[in-house]
Amino acid sequence: MQVYLDYSATTPPREEAIAIVQEVMVQQWGNPSSSHAWGQRAATTLERARMQVASLLNAEIESILFTSGGTEANNLALMGVARQYRQPQHIIVSSVEHPAVSQVARMLETMGWQVTYLPVDAEGRVSPQDLEAALQDNTVLVSIIYGQSEVGTVQPIAQLVDIAHARGVCFHTDAVQAVGRLPIDLQKLPVDLLSLSSHKIYGPQGAGALYIRPQTAISPWMLGGGQEEGMRSGTQALPAIAGFGVAAEQMAAEMATEIPRLQKLRDRLIAQLSEIPGFDLTGSSQSDRLPHHVSFCLTQRDENITGKTLVRQMNRAGIAISSGSACHSGSVAPSPILLAMGYSEFDARSAVRMTLGRHTATADIDWTAMAFRQVIERLQPEPALSVR
Repeated sequence: MQVYLDYSATTPPREEAIAIVQEVMVQQWGNPSSSHAWGQRAATTLERARMQVASLLNAEIESILFTSGGTEANNLALMGVARQYRQPQHIIVSSVEHPAVSQVARMLETMGWQVTYLPVDAEGRVSPQDLEAALQDNTVLVSIIYGQSEVGTVQPIAQLVDIAHARGVCFHTDAVQAVGRLPIDLQKLPVDLLSLSSHKIYGPQGAGALYIRPQTAISPWMLGGGQEEGMRSGTQALPAIAGFGVAAEQMAAEMATEIPRLQKLRDRLIAQLSEIPGFDLTGSSQSDRLPHHVSFCLTQRDENITGKTLVRQMNRAGIAISSGSACHSGSVAPSPILLAMGYSEFDARSAVRMTLGRHTATADIDWTAMAFRQVIERLQPEPALSVR
Protein backbone atom coordinates (compact mmCIF):
# COMPACT_ATOMS: atom_id res chain seq x y z
CA MET A 1 0.00 0.00 0.00
CA GLN A 2 1.45 3.35 -1.09
CA VAL A 3 0.59 6.39 1.05
CA TYR A 4 1.70 9.97 0.40
CA LEU A 5 1.68 12.14 3.53
CA ASP A 6 3.97 15.01 2.54
CA TYR A 7 1.46 17.49 1.14
CA SER A 8 3.20 20.43 2.83
CA ALA A 9 6.26 19.75 0.68
CA THR A 10 4.28 19.59 -2.56
CA THR A 11 0.90 18.45 -3.79
CA PRO A 12 0.17 16.30 -6.83
CA PRO A 13 -1.20 18.53 -9.59
CA ARG A 14 -4.91 17.95 -10.04
CA GLU A 15 -6.35 16.67 -13.30
CA GLU A 16 -7.97 20.00 -14.20
CA ALA A 17 -4.64 21.82 -13.77
CA ILE A 18 -2.78 19.28 -15.89
CA ALA A 19 -5.41 19.61 -18.62
CA ILE A 20 -5.13 23.40 -18.83
CA VAL A 21 -1.32 23.23 -18.83
CA GLN A 22 -1.46 20.92 -21.84
CA GLU A 23 -4.06 23.07 -23.59
CA VAL A 24 -2.02 26.24 -23.13
CA MET A 25 1.20 24.63 -24.30
CA VAL A 26 -0.49 23.35 -27.47
CA GLN A 27 -2.97 26.10 -28.33
CA GLN A 28 -2.11 29.29 -26.40
CA TRP A 29 1.68 29.38 -26.43
CA GLY A 30 1.96 33.02 -27.51
CA ASN A 31 3.78 35.70 -25.55
CA PRO A 32 1.22 37.62 -23.44
CA SER A 33 3.12 40.85 -24.14
CA SER A 34 2.68 40.55 -27.93
CA SER A 35 -0.06 42.59 -29.59
CA HIS A 36 -1.04 40.10 -32.32
CA ALA A 37 -3.76 37.46 -32.04
CA TRP A 38 -1.45 34.80 -30.61
CA GLY A 39 -0.27 37.16 -27.91
CA GLN A 40 -3.76 38.36 -27.11
CA ARG A 41 -5.02 34.82 -26.66
CA ALA A 42 -2.16 34.24 -24.24
CA ALA A 43 -2.90 37.51 -22.44
CA THR A 44 -6.52 36.47 -21.97
CA THR A 45 -5.38 33.20 -20.40
CA LEU A 46 -2.99 35.09 -18.12
CA GLU A 47 -5.66 37.48 -16.89
CA ARG A 48 -8.16 34.68 -16.37
CA ALA A 49 -5.64 33.00 -14.06
CA ARG A 50 -5.09 36.30 -12.24
CA MET A 51 -8.83 36.56 -11.67
CA GLN A 52 -9.00 32.95 -10.40
CA VAL A 53 -6.18 33.45 -7.90
CA ALA A 54 -7.62 36.77 -6.74
CA SER A 55 -11.02 35.15 -6.22
CA LEU A 56 -9.53 32.50 -3.91
CA LEU A 57 -8.38 35.36 -1.63
CA ASN A 58 -11.31 37.72 -2.30
CA ALA A 59 -8.71 40.22 -3.49
CA GLU A 60 -8.63 42.88 -6.19
CA ILE A 61 -7.62 41.29 -9.49
CA GLU A 62 -4.94 43.87 -10.20
CA SER A 63 -3.33 43.20 -6.80
CA ILE A 64 -2.07 39.74 -7.87
CA LEU A 65 1.49 39.74 -9.20
CA PHE A 66 2.71 36.43 -10.62
CA THR A 67 6.11 35.04 -9.61
CA SER A 68 7.98 31.75 -9.99
CA GLY A 69 6.79 30.57 -6.56
CA GLY A 70 6.55 31.37 -2.88
CA THR A 71 10.28 31.91 -2.45
CA GLU A 72 10.40 34.64 -5.07
CA ALA A 73 7.23 36.21 -3.67
CA ASN A 74 8.79 36.38 -0.19
CA ASN A 75 12.03 37.82 -1.56
CA LEU A 76 10.14 40.43 -3.55
CA ALA A 77 8.06 41.44 -0.53
CA LEU A 78 11.04 42.05 1.76
CA MET A 79 13.47 43.44 -0.80
CA GLY A 80 10.73 45.41 -2.54
CA VAL A 81 9.99 47.28 0.69
CA ALA A 82 13.68 47.66 1.58
CA ARG A 83 14.50 49.19 -1.80
CA GLN A 84 12.09 52.03 -1.03
CA TYR A 85 14.64 53.46 1.42
CA ARG A 86 18.04 54.98 0.74
CA GLN A 87 19.19 54.40 4.31
CA PRO A 88 18.83 51.12 6.27
CA GLN A 89 15.79 50.98 8.52
CA HIS A 90 14.32 48.40 10.91
CA ILE A 91 12.24 45.30 10.12
CA ILE A 92 10.66 42.65 12.33
CA VAL A 93 10.31 38.95 11.52
CA SER A 94 9.50 35.96 13.69
CA SER A 95 12.06 33.36 14.74
CA VAL A 96 10.06 30.64 12.96
CA GLU A 97 10.04 32.01 9.42
CA HIS A 98 10.69 30.00 6.29
CA PRO A 99 14.25 30.47 4.97
CA ALA A 100 12.81 32.50 2.08
CA VAL A 101 12.12 35.18 4.69
CA SER A 102 14.74 34.57 7.39
CA GLN A 103 17.67 34.43 4.96
CA VAL A 104 16.56 37.64 3.27
CA ALA A 105 16.39 39.27 6.70
CA ARG A 106 19.94 38.12 7.43
CA MET A 107 21.11 39.51 4.09
CA LEU A 108 19.53 42.86 4.94
CA GLU A 109 21.47 42.82 8.22
CA THR A 110 24.72 42.62 6.23
CA MET A 111 23.55 45.74 4.38
CA GLY A 112 23.16 47.69 7.62
CA TRP A 113 19.49 47.03 8.34
CA GLN A 114 18.37 46.38 11.90
CA VAL A 115 16.34 43.18 12.24
CA THR A 116 14.37 42.03 15.27
CA TYR A 117 13.63 38.30 15.43
CA LEU A 118 10.54 37.88 17.60
CA PRO A 119 10.63 34.91 19.99
CA VAL A 120 7.82 32.35 20.06
CA ASP A 121 6.26 30.31 22.84
CA ALA A 122 6.45 26.52 23.22
CA GLU A 123 3.74 26.13 20.55
CA GLY A 124 5.56 28.35 18.05
CA ARG A 125 3.23 31.32 18.45
CA VAL A 126 4.26 34.98 18.34
CA SER A 127 3.03 37.13 21.20
CA PRO A 128 1.17 40.27 20.07
CA GLN A 129 2.65 42.04 23.11
CA ASP A 130 6.17 41.17 21.92
CA LEU A 131 5.42 42.64 18.51
CA GLU A 132 4.09 45.83 20.05
CA ALA A 133 7.19 46.18 22.23
CA ALA A 134 9.53 45.58 19.26
CA LEU A 135 8.13 48.33 17.04
CA GLN A 136 10.39 51.36 16.65
CA ASP A 137 10.08 54.75 15.02
CA ASN A 138 12.08 53.46 12.04
CA THR A 139 10.28 50.12 11.65
CA VAL A 140 9.12 49.85 8.04
CA LEU A 141 8.03 46.20 7.72
CA VAL A 142 6.74 43.32 9.82
CA SER A 143 6.79 39.84 8.25
CA ILE A 144 5.15 36.97 10.15
CA ILE A 145 4.45 33.54 8.68
CA TYR A 146 0.74 32.66 8.57
CA GLY A 147 0.93 28.88 9.06
CA GLN A 148 4.28 27.37 10.06
CA SER A 149 5.32 24.64 7.63
CA GLU A 150 7.21 22.43 10.11
CA VAL A 151 4.90 22.50 13.13
CA GLY A 152 1.58 23.70 11.71
CA THR A 153 0.98 26.57 14.13
CA VAL A 154 -1.34 29.29 12.83
CA GLN A 155 -0.36 32.77 13.98
CA PRO A 156 -2.88 35.41 15.22
CA ILE A 157 -2.35 37.33 11.98
CA ALA A 158 -5.35 39.66 12.27
CA GLN A 159 -4.25 40.87 15.70
CA LEU A 160 -0.64 41.27 14.58
CA VAL A 161 -1.69 43.28 11.51
CA ASP A 162 -3.73 45.65 13.66
CA ILE A 163 -0.73 46.28 15.93
CA ALA A 164 1.58 47.02 12.99
CA HIS A 165 -0.94 49.25 11.23
CA ALA A 166 -1.59 51.25 14.41
CA ARG A 167 2.01 52.43 14.05
CA GLY A 168 1.79 52.86 10.27
CA VAL A 169 3.99 49.84 9.53
CA CYS A 170 3.63 47.66 6.42
CA PHE A 171 2.72 43.99 7.11
CA HIS A 172 3.68 40.93 5.04
CA THR A 173 2.73 37.32 5.65
CA ASP A 174 4.12 34.17 4.07
CA ALA A 175 0.83 32.32 3.57
CA VAL A 176 2.18 29.56 1.34
CA GLN A 177 1.02 26.82 3.74
CA ALA A 178 -2.25 28.53 4.67
CA VAL A 179 -3.78 29.51 1.33
CA GLY A 180 -6.36 26.93 0.28
CA ARG A 181 -6.19 25.25 3.69
CA LEU A 182 -7.72 28.10 5.64
CA PRO A 183 -10.30 30.64 4.44
CA ILE A 184 -8.49 33.93 3.76
CA ASP A 185 -10.56 37.00 2.86
CA LEU A 186 -8.33 39.95 2.05
CA GLN A 187 -11.26 42.35 2.20
CA LYS A 188 -11.45 41.53 5.91
CA LEU A 189 -7.77 40.75 6.67
CA PRO A 190 -5.88 43.95 5.79
CA VAL A 191 -2.37 42.57 5.22
CA ASP A 192 -0.37 44.67 2.80
CA LEU A 193 1.60 41.84 1.21
CA LEU A 194 0.87 38.10 1.07
CA SER A 195 2.82 35.27 -0.59
CA LEU A 196 1.33 32.09 -2.03
CA SER A 197 2.41 29.19 -4.22
CA SER A 198 0.80 27.05 -6.92
CA HIS A 199 2.28 23.67 -6.05
CA LYS A 200 0.93 23.79 -2.48
CA ILE A 201 -2.67 23.88 -3.78
CA TYR A 202 -2.50 21.12 -6.46
CA GLY A 203 -1.22 23.37 -9.21
CA PRO A 204 2.04 22.93 -11.16
CA GLN A 205 5.41 23.79 -9.71
CA GLY A 206 7.06 26.98 -10.98
CA ALA A 207 4.29 29.50 -10.34
CA GLY A 208 3.37 31.64 -7.36
CA ALA A 209 2.08 35.08 -6.56
CA LEU A 210 2.55 38.08 -4.34
CA TYR A 211 -0.59 39.93 -3.31
CA ILE A 212 0.11 43.67 -3.07
CA ARG A 213 -2.66 45.73 -1.51
CA PRO A 214 -3.45 48.84 -3.58
CA GLN A 215 -1.40 51.86 -2.49
CA THR A 216 1.30 49.63 -0.96
CA ALA A 217 4.64 50.85 -2.29
CA ILE A 218 7.36 48.37 -3.19
CA SER A 219 10.19 48.51 -5.72
CA PRO A 220 10.89 45.91 -8.43
CA TRP A 221 13.48 43.25 -7.63
CA MET A 222 13.79 41.84 -11.17
CA LEU A 223 14.27 44.32 -14.00
CA GLY A 224 13.86 43.83 -17.72
CA GLY A 225 10.88 43.97 -20.05
CA GLY A 226 8.44 45.44 -17.55
CA GLN A 227 5.98 42.58 -17.31
CA GLU A 228 3.54 42.39 -14.38
CA GLU A 229 3.07 46.17 -14.39
CA GLY A 230 6.83 46.63 -14.22
CA MET A 231 7.04 44.88 -10.85
CA ARG A 232 8.39 41.51 -12.02
CA SER A 233 10.05 41.48 -15.42
CA GLY A 234 10.37 38.32 -17.48
CA THR A 235 7.96 36.54 -19.81
CA GLN A 236 5.36 34.86 -17.66
CA ALA A 237 5.38 31.03 -17.38
CA LEU A 238 1.92 30.90 -18.90
CA PRO A 239 1.21 27.13 -18.72
CA ALA A 240 2.17 26.97 -15.03
CA ILE A 241 0.23 30.15 -14.25
CA ALA A 242 -2.86 28.83 -16.05
CA GLY A 243 -2.62 25.64 -14.00
CA PHE A 244 -2.23 27.76 -10.87
CA GLY A 245 -5.41 29.63 -11.71
CA VAL A 246 -7.47 26.49 -12.24
CA ALA A 247 -6.12 24.95 -9.04
CA ALA A 248 -7.05 28.11 -7.12
CA GLU A 249 -10.56 28.03 -8.54
CA GLN A 250 -11.01 24.40 -7.53
CA MET A 251 -9.66 25.03 -4.02
CA ALA A 252 -12.12 27.87 -3.54
CA ALA A 253 -14.99 25.56 -4.50
CA GLU A 254 -13.89 22.68 -2.25
CA MET A 255 -12.55 24.35 0.91
CA ALA A 256 -15.81 24.35 2.84
CA THR A 257 -15.99 20.55 2.79
CA GLU A 258 -12.29 19.71 2.55
CA ILE A 259 -11.14 21.61 5.65
CA PRO A 260 -13.37 19.72 8.13
CA ARG A 261 -12.59 16.42 6.39
CA LEU A 262 -8.85 16.99 6.80
CA GLN A 263 -9.29 18.10 10.40
CA LYS A 264 -11.09 14.87 11.20
CA LEU A 265 -8.38 12.76 9.58
CA ARG A 266 -5.64 14.81 11.26
CA ASP A 267 -7.17 14.32 14.69
CA ARG A 268 -7.60 10.59 14.04
CA LEU A 269 -3.90 10.28 13.19
CA ILE A 270 -2.84 12.28 16.25
CA ALA A 271 -5.01 10.08 18.49
CA GLN A 272 -3.46 6.88 17.15
CA LEU A 273 0.12 8.11 17.25
CA SER A 274 -0.29 9.51 20.77
CA GLU A 275 -0.26 5.92 22.04
CA ILE A 276 3.47 5.74 21.23
CA PRO A 277 5.67 6.29 24.34
CA GLY A 278 7.28 9.74 24.26
CA PHE A 279 4.96 11.12 21.56
CA ASP A 280 5.06 14.94 21.87
CA LEU A 281 2.88 16.91 19.46
CA THR A 282 4.86 19.93 18.25
CA GLY A 283 3.19 23.21 17.47
CA SER A 284 -0.21 24.39 18.53
CA SER A 285 -3.26 22.47 19.64
CA GLN A 286 -5.77 21.38 17.03
CA SER A 287 -7.72 24.65 17.27
CA ASP A 288 -4.75 26.77 16.10
CA ARG A 289 -3.14 24.22 13.78
CA LEU A 290 -3.26 23.89 10.01
CA PRO A 291 -6.08 21.42 9.27
CA HIS A 292 -3.89 18.93 7.41
CA HIS A 293 -0.82 19.03 9.65
CA VAL A 294 0.59 16.51 12.17
CA SER A 295 4.08 17.06 13.61
CA PHE A 296 5.75 15.57 16.66
CA CYS A 297 8.93 14.56 18.43
CA LEU A 298 9.71 11.31 20.23
CA THR A 299 11.21 12.09 23.62
CA GLN A 300 11.60 8.49 24.81
CA ARG A 301 13.81 6.73 22.30
CA ASP A 302 17.27 5.50 21.48
CA GLU A 303 19.53 8.38 20.39
CA ASN A 304 20.05 6.75 16.99
CA ILE A 305 16.35 7.04 16.15
CA THR A 306 16.19 10.38 14.35
CA GLY A 307 13.57 11.94 12.16
CA LYS A 308 15.60 11.11 9.07
CA THR A 309 15.87 7.47 10.15
CA LEU A 310 12.12 7.32 10.56
CA VAL A 311 11.56 8.90 7.13
CA ARG A 312 13.80 6.28 5.50
CA GLN A 313 12.10 3.40 7.32
CA MET A 314 8.62 4.62 6.44
CA ASN A 315 9.68 5.11 2.82
CA ARG A 316 10.68 1.43 2.74
CA ALA A 317 7.14 0.68 3.88
CA GLY A 318 5.78 2.72 0.97
CA ILE A 319 4.75 5.72 3.07
CA ALA A 320 6.02 9.25 2.35
CA ILE A 321 6.52 11.52 5.38
CA SER A 322 9.15 14.12 6.21
CA SER A 323 11.43 15.13 9.05
CA GLY A 324 10.48 18.81 8.75
CA SER A 325 10.30 21.36 5.97
CA ALA A 326 11.38 19.99 2.58
CA CYS A 327 13.71 22.99 2.35
CA HIS A 328 15.59 21.67 5.38
CA SER A 329 15.40 17.97 4.56
CA GLY A 330 19.05 17.68 3.56
CA SER A 331 20.33 19.14 6.82
CA VAL A 332 21.67 16.98 9.66
CA ALA A 333 21.34 19.80 12.21
CA PRO A 334 18.29 19.95 14.46
CA SER A 335 15.48 22.16 13.22
CA PRO A 336 16.03 25.84 14.10
CA ILE A 337 12.24 26.16 14.35
CA LEU A 338 12.05 23.59 17.15
CA LEU A 339 15.09 25.07 18.89
CA ALA A 340 13.36 28.48 18.82
CA MET A 341 10.36 26.81 20.46
CA GLY A 342 12.50 25.55 23.33
CA TYR A 343 13.10 21.94 22.30
CA SER A 344 16.44 20.34 23.12
CA GLU A 345 18.72 19.31 20.28
CA PHE A 346 18.13 15.66 21.23
CA ASP A 347 14.35 15.96 20.95
CA ALA A 348 14.48 18.19 17.87
CA ARG A 349 16.45 15.56 15.94
CA SER A 350 13.50 13.19 16.22
CA ALA A 351 11.04 15.58 14.57
CA VAL A 352 8.57 14.05 12.11
CA ARG A 353 5.93 15.72 9.95
CA MET A 354 2.93 14.01 8.33
CA THR A 355 0.72 16.23 6.18
CA LEU A 356 -2.55 15.17 4.58
CA GLY A 357 -4.31 16.12 1.37
CA ARG A 358 -7.23 15.60 -0.97
CA HIS A 359 -6.27 11.99 -1.75
CA THR A 360 -5.84 10.96 1.90
CA ALA A 361 -8.42 8.46 3.13
CA THR A 362 -9.20 6.96 6.54
CA ALA A 363 -7.50 3.71 5.51
CA ASP A 364 -4.29 5.66 4.82
CA ILE A 365 -4.37 7.10 8.34
CA ASP A 366 -4.87 3.75 10.02
CA TRP A 367 -2.21 2.03 7.89
CA THR A 368 0.31 4.80 8.53
CA ALA A 369 -0.22 4.73 12.30
CA MET A 370 0.17 0.95 12.39
CA ALA A 371 3.29 1.01 10.21
CA PHE A 372 4.86 3.79 12.26
CA ARG A 373 4.30 1.92 15.53
CA GLN A 374 5.93 -1.15 13.99
CA VAL A 375 8.92 0.89 12.82
CA ILE A 376 9.42 2.28 16.33
CA GLU A 377 9.19 -1.17 17.90
CA ARG A 378 11.71 -2.55 15.42
CA LEU A 379 14.20 0.29 15.94
CA GLN A 380 14.06 0.38 19.72
CA PRO A 381 16.87 -1.74 21.21
CA GLU A 382 15.89 -4.76 23.25
CA PRO A 383 16.29 -4.19 27.00
CA ALA A 384 19.40 -5.83 28.39
CA LEU A 385 18.81 -9.14 30.20
CA SER A 386 19.96 -9.25 33.79
CA VAL A 387 22.69 -11.82 34.53
CA ARG A 388 22.67 -13.72 37.80
